Amino acid sequence: MQTYLDFEKPISDLEGKIHELKKLASEDESIDTSEEISRLETRVREATKEIYAKLGAWEKTQVARHPQRPHFVNYAAELFTDFTPLAGDRNFGEDAAIQAGLARFNGMPVAVIGQEKGHDTKTRLKHNFGSPRPEGYRKAIRVMEMADRFALPVITLVDTAGAYPGVGAEERGQAEAIARSTEMCLGLKVPMISIVIGEGGSGGAIAIATGNRVYMLEHAIYSVISPEGAASILWRDSTRAREAATNMKITADDLKALGIIDGIIPEPVGGAHREPETVIAATGKVIASALEELGKLSGEELRAARRQKFLDIGRNL
Repeated sequence: MQTYLDFEKPISDLEGKIHELKKLASEDESIDTSEEISRLETRVREATKEIYAKLGAWEKTQVARHPQRPHFVNYAAELFTDFTPLAGDRNFGEDAAIQAGLARFNGMPVAVIGQEKGHDTKTRLKHNFGSPRPEGYRKAIRVMEMADRFALPVITLVDTAGAYPGVGAEERGQAEAIARSTEMCLGLKVPMISIVIGEGGSGGAIAIATGNRVYMLEHAIYSVISPEGAASILWRDSTRAREAATNMKITADDLKALGIIDGIIPEPVGGAHREPETVIAATGKVIASALEELGKLSGEELRAARRQKFLDIGRNL
């Protein structure tokens, strides 16, 4: 069943009518509803195109969080072969919020790391809604060290509201784990490509997104804090999240203009959740192009360019 966002009510109403007409036609074959259904489907396409052409930052935040949006497991299944997930940080335990392992991309051995939110109650609990604990980041570090040792490109898929802020996580060194993961990214002598496929929340995102190339899907967001969190801190009123989202410059267009990301991957009209296969294929093409470009650089050049890329952010503003 399709989940509709608040601003999609016109689309929801039209598709509801189409569903009713199809049901009516199936119950009574003497009734021909094909012409009316065709007319309504045209209106749905037009309404969807019109609505998504003028989305604001808050609406894009809702799209980025859409429960039917493709997650890490969907990208891993379509883009990679022989994906072998690795578990545990060899220190405390396993954290399913971060999935990491070895795979092949177009036949090339690579290391793959990403955050997984889950798609139903059971998997969301298993993956802690995509909010990693320290052991998740330490697992990512372990996989990146392995990739660096065996000269494997690193591909990361970012989708988290932020690192888990629980007491246990803080006791086990959440901030230290995030910092060391970011440091590991900066020190790699292999190509690193990062894609923000949904939410890119705070240090929890940048810990695995400090890459040579950073891309965002068209309706993804990338921010230092959630709009609700910013509104609570600035105005002590989380209901002003829409205002905060607009002022924080969290959309792909904003961040491309600021020089924080390198490119935007277009989404189908209506968002990635309407045509997952299309957006996953487009993401694969971007990764392939970036790997080809970065493959021409030496290890020292890759590391130096990555570090300089992040040092340069904000210098020309």
